[in-house]
Amino acid sequence: MRFSRILTFVGLAVLLSCQQSDYRDVADYSIEQFMNTKTIFGSSFSYDESMVLYSSNETGVYNAFTVPVGGGPATQITDSKDDAVIAISFFPKDNRILYRGDKGGDEIWHIYLRNEDGSTQDLTPDEKARAVFYGWSYDEKSFFYGSNKVNPKFMDIYEMDLATLTPRMIYQNEAGTTFGAISNDKHFIALSKTITTVNTDIYLYDTDARKTTHLTPHDGDIAFQPLQFSTDSKQLLYLSDEGSEFTYLKSMDLENNKSVVLEQAEWDIAFSNLSRNGKYRVIGINNDGRTEIVVKTESGEQVHLPELPDGEITSARISKHEDLMTFYLNGSRSPNNLYLYNFTTGQSTRLTDSMNSEIVQDDLVEGQVIRYKSFDGLDIPAILYKPHQIKADEKAPALVWVHGGPGGQSRVGYNEVIQYLVNHGYVVLAVNNRGSSGYGKTFFQLDDLKHGEDDLQDCIESKSFLAATGYVDENRIGIIGGSYGGYMVLAALAFQPDAFEVGVDIFGVANWIRTLKSIPPWWEAFREALYKELGNPATDEAYLTRISPLFHADKINKPLMVLQGANDPRVLKVESDEIVAAVKQNGVPVEYMVFDDEGHGFRKNENKLKGYAAILNFLDKHLKQSASERAHQPLTSKS
Repeated sequence: MRFSRILTFVGLAVLLSCQQSDYRDVADYSIEQFMNTKTIFGSSFSYDESMVLYSSNETGVYNAFTVPVGGGPATQITDSKDDAVIAISFFPKDNRILYRGDKGGDEIWHIYLRNEDGSTQDLTPDEKARAVFYGWSYDEKSFFYGSNKVNPKFMDIYEMDLATLTPRMIYQNEAGTTFGAISNDKHFIALSKTITTVNTDIYLYDTDARKTTHLTPHDGDIAFQPLQFSTDSKQLLYLSDEGSEFTYLKSMDLENNKSVVLEQAEWDIAFSNLSRNGKYRVIGINNDGRTEIVVKTESGEQVHLPELPDGEITSARISKHEDLMTFYLNGSRSPNNLYLYNFTTGQSTRLTDSMNSEIVQDDLVEGQVIRYKSFDGLDIPAILYKPHQIKADEKAPALVWVHGGPGGQSRVGYNEVIQYLVNHGYVVLAVNNRGSSGYGKTFFQLDDLKHGEDDLQDCIESKSFLAATGYVDENRIGIIGGSYGGYMVLAALAFQPDAFEVGVDIFGVANWIRTLKSIPPWWEAFREALYKELGNPATDEAYLTRISPLFHADKINKPLMVLQGANDPRVLKVESDEIVAAVKQNGVPVEYMVFDDEGHGFRKNENKLKGYAAILNFLDKHLKQSASERAHQPLTSKS
């Protein structure tokens, strides 16, 4: 029996179990209570391994915090009131830190230094140039970063000397490559080259000879991704899906270019890294929408981590002396919390408490992985969230949640918006339509040049699954999504106008011709890959017109809500302006919210409060009510 078929049976078992009433009353939590739950990420050990650096939005905007490795109160060390501060790392030999920031979400990142006295310095002050941190040198005398100040289209590689804080270019990117790794002896730089979204190559740049070698010549669609050099700089660790549906870990001997397989799983190995001296290897596996972490010793023996609360372990980082490891634990009902593991004692310590104490964890809902059949018999993975408060004789409204991308993935982890909506009585089904990552390269390619068509049909077919649960009102199903998911919302309302009762578009694409012509310049290395998957605006205008909701907006007859960041560099504000104006002409309810200090996605709690509360109000008005109640509501449009 094929593995996918077994999983389909598992999905049916989940469906049957959900048909049984498990009603219980829960508290209704406000959006303010959900926003008082902290979002945290990132970790870096201080030079003496006494503290851990991370980012948190508990001040309303992201700032940098430190927490002792033994536990205790966290200390806020930056105090931005406007723009997000994303902590990068402690310095190797003192308590200075690096962080990154942009202006209003424009994604023009700069790298900043925060000194121990609290003063700061922009290390990459070119106003229009984007800077991305790549890592510290093994000798701890410099760090590497990318910048597009010479050519806005490509990221060159620089080394910043820590003694003088002056950079020098060590690789000029004239071929549209992407940084992968640099060897400990600084002799080699591994680079990747994107041909299509499923076909990539690895190149090796010799910094002494200033010569580039193609390491992975091949025929057909094979993905190669450089990860890290061995500690002795003689081997390159990389991912490949050659001869497989899923990516696995390999190592290449740089003297003879011969490779061996190091790790393989039944799912994608998403990442892997070695500790500083090679004592441990961390492997991350994308197992059906949940990350599994495996830690092995040099000899291949697996480290058995202690029993932890239910959830997925992510972002494991091992300290320089290889005695300690930080990681995050995240579950459907629990946001990210930072943990510390001691290799010597085998004990773990939770360093943060992110959940708002006013929210009872058992009132939240555990996501259940299910599968349903699409129009052509294809199994579609999805994550189901059923509110606790649905009574046996009731049918609830539902939302089909579509992730971003294209090529993203809905995962079993804490999502504050989903939990907020479920807490207020909405069933949510987070669909991983064809084209989603994590389910093999064949599944990933199934939506190429079929966007807004076959992948949209996957979302529409999910309605049959929802109706079959017995607790969803098939006449009250809406669709919601952000970025590419926002496009799918607009596509659903325009191309299948009777499929969903409402749509909520968050930063979504309305006009593919404009979007593909106006992608940020630093995406140039991926432009052709995007064109091969989505269409080339110079040669495929007829196709892109066909799949762009803006040109079919006259068909939209259901209530629509649109949220947009004014500084969005990926989906320009004009996209949302035009779709809103066009739909208003149809005489259907349209609500439009523009956030002047946001880019592509929310960074500030204040804006989340306004946006998420407005989404719930919109859904309560246009979806939660019965059809007869909605029929007596006046048609309104506002912006």
